[in-house]
Amino acid sequence: MSQTPDDAVRTYIEQHSTAFLDDLAEWLRIPSVSAQPVHAPDVRRSADWLAAKLLETGFPTVEVWPTPGAPAVFAHWPSDDPEAPTVLVYGHHDVQPAAREDGWDSEPFEPVVRDGRLYARGAADDKGQVFFHTLGVRAHLATTGRTAPAVGLKLLIEGEEESGSPHFRALVEERADRLAADAVIVSDTGMWAEDTPTVCTGMRGLAECEIRLHGPDQDIHSGSFGGAVPNPATAVARLVAALHDEHARVAIPGFYDGVVELTDRERELFAELPFDEARWLRTARSHAAHGEAGHTTLERVWARPTAEVNGIGGGYQGPGSKTIIPSSAMVKLSFRLVAGQDPDHIEKAVRAWAAEQVPAGIRSEITFSGATRPCLTPLDHPALRSVVRAMGRAFEGPVRFTREGGSGPAADLQDVLGAPVLFLGISVPSDGWHAPNEKVELDLLLKGVETTAYLWGDLAAHWRHEP
Repeated sequence: MSQTPDDAVRTYIEQHSTAFLDDLAEWLRIPSVSAQPVHAPDVRRSADWLAAKLLETGFPTVEVWPTPGAPAVFAHWPSDDPEAPTVLVYGHHDVQPAAREDGWDSEPFEPVVRDGRLYARGAADDKGQVFFHTLGVRAHLATTGRTAPAVGLKLLIEGEEESGSPHFRALVEERADRLAADAVIVSDTGMWAEDTPTVCTGMRGLAECEIRLHGPDQDIHSGSFGGAVPNPATAVARLVAALHDEHARVAIPGFYDGVVELTDRERELFAELPFDEARWLRTARSHAAHGEAGHTTLERVWARPTAEVNGIGGGYQGPGSKTIIPSSAMVKLSFRLVAGQDPDHIEKAVRAWAAEQVPAGIRSEITFSGATRPCLTPLDHPALRSVVRAMGRAFEGPVRFTREGGSGPAADLQDVLGAPVLFLGISVPSDGWHAPNEKVELDLLLKGVETTAYLWGDLAAHWRHEP
């Protein structure tokens, strides 16, 4: 009996999996910790290693792009079909700090395989998920007889994601012509669970600010002046109390302007996931769920905007008492944003709202840090359909949908390049990103390889033919 196309892909991956994992282990041994200056040479060595491996894979154009911080790696393999779409794959090659004394069962930069799992810093976040694209494109070529991918394939693998991507947007803007693509695939994400393959369709944005309130020019005696002058600590408390209404909705006027509401179908898809709220609360180390009325927990985390108090302080906080009116107080706020919200509009709305809350005699200072925009891909987008079909073939079953409550640099790619962002990842919550004993499930890693082997052909076949 002759092999089916899927059998041929799986056979190819099985035949080459040992060499693939050996190469990945070699990369994982490089401690590319971008947050620690002592490892700057290692981050550069990681970029050079990946560049060499991409050339070996067959990419005709591979470059290491310097930034004021750590370098990124760019690769391009044009399709031989001038009508084919171009896809840009995003990931990162830097990793979080790690040391044996943090609680690792083995050296974090000496990869170890135990019980079908590969343990090492970066195994899941994000070197493993970047590297599966190398074997995936080779399997795609070998089993289709092609000499170039069915789509134009570009990679942008940055070196500062774990340090907040401080130079990423500038790099994308500077190199926008080289990075131009019809779609972006982000492989710095995960699935719901080992037995529940999922595709993420969106990521929230983020805006952050610090508000400082100043009253008296110095701390003053509460007996002599209390009740007769404004207290900045009281003003901060009132400001925070005014942040939400009784239904846990953000009470800042204009905050919800432009919000793209969930469709009934999206709410149904969220509800299909095997969500155990009690287990989720244990993971959150919380004793109750809470949030905007009228929405489920998953809807609140993935698809609703939020305002959170990250820190608050002012006045005396040492042992015993100190009867003063403090001279200043502060609060740090963060706002998670969803599709349709504009960070610039949010900043203006927050500034106007805060000014209304501050009483006479209190001076305010508001400082915003750089914002991250939200991104969302419609369920009927042809590129998303291709990702779902490819993953369904690899996992031989249905693929469900999630969103990401956090924020990341992928939105910069959508914003600058004007291309939809798709998420393709095989990591699961138990992989322990940023934690001791980070690992990746080897069978899922190879499913990621298989997914990409199917994806490029599917995208080329359906990109311009689906409504």
